[in-house]
Amino acid sequence: MRFLRSGLVAALVATLLVVPAGAVEIRAIKLSAGLDATRVVLELSARTPHSVMTLTNPDRIVIDLTDARLAPAARRAPGGSGVVKQVRMAHNASGERIVLDLSHSMRPRSVLASSSGRSGYRLVVELAGPGGVPSVHSAQAARHEAHVAARDPQAQESPSRGPAPELIEAPIKAEHARPDARDLIIAIDAGHGGDDPGAIGKNGTREKDVTLAIARALEQRLDSEPGMRAVLTRDGDYFVPLRDRMRRARARQADLFVSIHADSIRDRSVDGSSVYILSQHGATTEAARWLAEGQNAADLIGGVSLENKGDMLASVLLDLSQTASLTESHTAAEHVLRQLNLVGEVRKPLVQQAGFMVLKSPDIPSMLIETAYISNPAEELRLRSIAHQAKLAAAIHQGLRGYFYSDPPAGTRIALMAQGATRPELATTERDTSTAAPTL
Repeated sequence: MRFLRSGLVAALVATLLVVPAGAVEIRAIKLSAGLDATRVVLELSARTPHSVMTLTNPDRIVIDLTDARLAPAARRAPGGSGVVKQVRMAHNASGERIVLDLSHSMRPRSVLASSSGRSGYRLVVELAGPGGVPSVHSAQAARHEAHVAARDPQAQESPSRGPAPELIEAPIKAEHARPDARDLIIAIDAGHGGDDPGAIGKNGTREKDVTLAIARALEQRLDSEPGMRAVLTRDGDYFVPLRDRMRRARARQADLFVSIHADSIRDRSVDGSSVYILSQHGATTEAARWLAEGQNAADLIGGVSLENKGDMLASVLLDLSQTASLTESHTAAEHVLRQLNLVGEVRKPLVQQAGFMVLKSPDIPSMLIETAYISNPAEELRLRSIAHQAKLAAAIHQGLRGYFYSDPPAGTRIALMAQGATRPELATTERDTSTAAPTL
């Protein structure tokens, strides 16, 4: 994601791949902007030759996909976000063209990978952060990918587009190897606990008690949802180290990690909820830690083993997994934030990014929800209310439902229900919940 200085820059990459019979569907076009980057994600039914190039006067990025067509659901372009002013689409003789009109020139970095937990493929095009200044992570990732591409017989330079390739295809696919349709697993993390009370309100309300109550209420709703199952990082008043919370979610192969908190600030007039995902800096430091401490011997949840891989290749695979997880984290967090806005005041209307430890799993989409400011007397009073706790849990539940139903992971009960047009209405569907969800 280095800054594009001027003129026509040839395509970053074109990969020679086998094209399936018939046109490849572009199932969705997603655009999201964070503090560090703007990201465009194309959901594809299969892999197909493609290229990415930058143009100037005016500044834009052109993505060409061979033998591709837009699915009906993808024909409405997403609104502008970040440095992307608008997205335009056009069909031509060779396939489909996606044009990103930019507010200023940028250099993209693109990655093609099997969709995490879903059928098909995902083309991710990332644009650098404010001013196009590359981060250390971005420069290293580009070098890693070029190195692997030189060794990969499938990753070849486009004969018509120019310089060294920067696209790597890697089989990052987070499907659980089960022959039957499986339930989605959502790890719920009640913040603090035990000797760590968390924030304490003016009237003595402890964050650890509030977060556990909301986590249990959310657990009940998820367990009443066909095709979903909740697992808790703690189900009592005890402390679980932050990295252990991540490890427990990974051990259960969670599809999503949701950490519940109640914020505190010196100014007691501040109120409202907010939702966080991991920052790019946090992802970079965590990847470095994995590699430095020998955790590259572990398998990613997608089934890709980093064992016996060189540092360079392990770094690239880890980067691809993190990219997919961050994209999904942002999408899921947006769904939840919209629902929280219906319950009460939202302090920060956009998804925020930070380096919270519990969000650092490289292969599990994760979010941290600050449900309210416990330091605000009015919000402290509401947080003590069982009815309000239930409203917060319902909002989070509805957000997660919207996220998963918008693009159900392959091999899940929800995917089968969606395919069979038996999707339940968004109201909670009751079922027997006499057996409590397992604790992680």
